[in-house]
Amino acid sequence: MAALTADLLLTGARLATMAGPAGLGVVENGMIAVAAGRIAWAGPRAEAPEIAAAERFDCAGRWVTPGLVDCHTHLVFAGNRADEFARRLAGESYADIARSGGGIAATVRATRAAEEAALLAASVKRLDALLAEGVTTVEIKSGYGLDEETELRQLRVARRLAEARPVSVAATYLGAHAVPPGGDRAAYLDLVCERMIPRIAAEGLADAVDVFQEGIAFRAEECKRVFVAARAAGLPVKSHADQLSDGGGAALAAAHGALSADHLEYTNADGAAAMARAGTVAVLLPGAFLMLNETRKPPIAAFRAAGTRMAVATDLNPGSSPIASPRVAATLACVLFGMTVDEVLRGFTIEAARALGRAERIGSIEAGKDADLAVWSVDTLSELVAQIGPSPLFMRLHNGVRA
Repeated sequence: MAALTADLLLTGARLATMAGPAGLGVVENGMIAVAAGRIAWAGPRAEAPEIAAAERFDCAGRWVTPGLVDCHTHLVFAGNRADEFARRLAGESYADIARSGGGIAATVRATRAAEEAALLAASVKRLDALLAEGVTTVEIKSGYGLDEETELRQLRVARRLAEARPVSVAATYLGAHAVPPGGDRAAYLDLVCERMIPRIAAEGLADAVDVFQEGIAFRAEECKRVFVAARAAGLPVKSHADQLSDGGGAALAAAHGALSADHLEYTNADGAAAMARAGTVAVLLPGAFLMLNETRKPPIAAFRAAGTRMAVATDLNPGSSPIASPRVAATLACVLFGMTVDEVLRGFTIEAARALGRAERIGSIEAGKDADLAVWSVDTLSELVAQIGPSPLFMRLHNGVRA
């Protein structure tokens, strides 16, 4: 039998493949063959076929995981909202600040005023922080324009980030993030559903459409209208759901076949079960929970009981989760929500890939998938979550290229 040909062969690796329905899929003394940007073979060295590789790299016992997938960020924005941190410390709630013209509206004003080049430059810096922690795919939402021009600008910048850095970007249109300051609610929803979604789909500027279902944002019937418009345009849907109240957001997202429902602090058992049946991933965002000083935790036990898949993400944004560290988010998910190390590591790899509808290409170390990999200088995988500090990332590969 002819030898398998590869561009790169990683040897001496301890693999956390994330393959299979649960667990980390650990392989000791493993090897990964990479060809044409894909994984050509992965597994124990003892079971490896003959491989003719143009380049070999000895991982010297280091751990290799799939590249991390940050499946919920808002990293394209201008300005900052550090002043709101002090206001929350003084007792104001997130909802109170939003009603007074702060929150999302404050970032909208700054983002509308920023030119595309400035937005790109600021966003690259935030993206670099994620890449330094092993991220190879990042989801980026719009939603800080709330008008046609700025929303399109945000999505263009998101696309340009994949050209500026070796990373895959999933762009999401979040026009239904809030009613524009001083805007007409009905007219704005018409703009989102009748003009923006069809245009964005036609121009290929977004891979999904998101909504914020909440008392300070959009009601269930309004979100349903957005979902219907998105699906008609051929775009999958996602939802910010049940963050501040139980509005049935998780169940509504599941009913419309959403890729994910995110936040979910107030989701009830019926909502968790509906998500499990629909295959809608629960994306947990402990950074926002921490920064907003929330006390109601997502129903982790209900998700486990129902078999709802759980992902974790940074929710990187200027106000409620200014956290550009997947490892910190993973640590918070364990400490604040009671998730296990295995759950959060899967949550930042294969389950996050499912939340983006990309599990067939990324999120696990399996033959045929993109060679997006993170090599870590740690003795145990628990160190990735248990230790907060300098990144232990040794090497990152995106599409089989060291980056």
